[in-house]
Amino acid sequence: MSDIQVTITDRAGKTHKVSAPTDMNMNLMELLRSYELAPEGTIGICGGMAMCASCQVYIISSHEMEAKSDEEEAMLSEAFYVKDNSRLSCQIPLEDSLDELVVELAPES
Repeated sequence: MSDIQVTITDRAGKTHKVSAPTDMNMNLMELLRSYELAPEGTIGICGGMAMCASCQVYIISSHEMEAKSDEEEAMLSEAFYVKDNSRLSCQIPLEDSLDELVVELAPES
């Protein structure tokens, strides 16, 4: 498989179903940026280094996810609007197992 489907609810509450390549070594944050689902400069400010939490999403679907790294845990512990299902989208590589993933962008902090 080279593309998966991801459903994303943006910060305005609009839902987008998008195709995501799994053969380009992209992460979820890069996908959000490529589809311009948040205003420029409001997502992935640190460039995907798990240092800003601007790319925080809520995982709505029941997909098995890799455990959070210590860096991701530390950043989320300092972020706003954190929920039990919060993740940093820059830390979620796009892979075949995430087909039909459903996420919601956390409010801008």
